[in-house]
Amino acid sequence: MFATLPVTALRTFEAAARLRSFKLAAVELAVTATAVSHQVKALERHVGVALFERVPRGVRLTDAGGRLFARVHGALLDVAQTLDDLRPAPASGALTVSTTHSFAALWLVPRLGRFYEAHPQYQLRLNASAESVDLLQDASVDVAVRYSRRQYPGLHAACTLQEWFGVYGAPALVARQGRRAPALVTVRWRDSLLYEQGWRDWCEAAGLPAWRRPAAEHAYDEEHYALQAAIAGQGLVLASSVMVSDSVDAGTLVACRPQVRVAGAAYTALCAPGRERHPPVKAFLAWLGREFEAQA
Repeated sequence: MFATLPVTALRTFEAAARLRSFKLAAVELAVTATAVSHQVKALERHVGVALFERVPRGVRLTDAGGRLFARVHGALLDVAQTLDDLRPAPASGALTVSTTHSFAALWLVPRLGRFYEAHPQYQLRLNASAESVDLLQDASVDVAVRYSRRQYPGLHAACTLQEWFGVYGAPALVARQGRRAPALVTVRWRDSLLYEQGWRDWCEAAGLPAWRRPAAEHAYDEEHYALQAAIAGQGLVLASSVMVSDSVDAGTLVACRPQVRVAGAAYTALCAPGRERHPPVKAFLAWLGREFEAQA
């Protein structure tokens, strides 16, 4: 019986059902949306019933799909918990934290001194990368701080820091704008339509004319590079309140129209179920939760 189970298709189905999207499932599984669709169709042929209904903004589970998802999702959680229980306990005084380069450089590292002061017995290794770590498979990483609007079923979510977006620049540059609409010469740190939509939303909230991509634009791939460029007076930057907080406190960046805010996503501290009980991880998550509360 087990030899005939379509294990890959079941895992693909679970991701698509949980995220309500073939595209998001494809991103999570590092495959194409077409591959997700093929796996789902294969599973539907295997069971002989439709599992999804296509809707304008994704997919919706049928009654049969809902029944299957409840069982498959629960089974995968049980497997993940068992794997976590089987792993050897990590080194008693060490923990590894994974996050993005920007969050590490602009927010976490400047605050880590307070963690070391409170917990000198623990050693923290920072793993900064643009790639997401599979916390259920990679036992070398204890905690991941991820940036997203979505939830993380199957993982322990310890604390969350919500952000919003505003426009910032060097004090002298913002002062020259006066009461006129700010010149949209930007330091670009986000590519594609998300970046453009953020500027459109900000301009609409500020009551300004519709945003158009400026002719003069300085583009940077990493957020911390862009903020350094903005501090140097190269232009205005559309930036996360989390990422600019220290620069604003230091007076090297100021908000242009500080009352105008655009909703953003959130930074969430995650770990594999059960890992939060390990003393260094428990201490780090408690400290991080306090830092998040102070930032909010």
